[in-house]
Amino acid sequence: MPRAPKLASFPAIRGALKFYQICSIITGVGLLLLVAEMILKYTPIHVELFLGGSGGFLWFADAVPGPDCQWFSLFVPGGNGCSILSTGDGVNISLAILVVHGWFYVVYLISCFRVWSLMRWPFRRFVFLALGGVVPFLSFILEVRTARRVRAYLAEREAAKASAPVPAPEGNR
Repeated sequence: MPRAPKLASFPAIRGALKFYQICSIITGVGLLLLVAEMILKYTPIHVELFLGGSGGFLWFADAVPGPDCQWFSLFVPGGNGCSILSTGDGVNISLAILVVHGWFYVVYLISCFRVWSLMRWPFRRFVFLALGGVVPFLSFILEVRTARRVRAYLAEREAAKASAPVPAPEGNR
């Protein structure tokens, strides 16, 4: 049976939960932007989003697939020699979304680890929380369920502590 969190760690658990909730929402939004960017770039639409440059403030530039690209190239290890060349100038927002989500996923993993370790959950729950950053919409679902579960647990333990009888001091026996 796993050990229960200590009552003294409850303030840290509440802080870790708040950090996890914020990270979960940011990671979920970043992942949805990343999926949209991949759909725009790797489907027959073949465009990337740019900021500034010759196209104006915010514009789409063609992402030209190389001559060896086939529809199944994404599913072949190594890409089957497929390369997609960007024709835009300016700041590549599509690339920025990719990089920001990747780095923030690391922060999200840290927040998952913090909640998981403070709550003393089994390792499989950590793995499930980590999947929230790579499966679209899962981070939003897990954020709600995890927050509900942690708050209920903390409230239950605090209520049990409050209703427990106070032991008499040693000197009064």
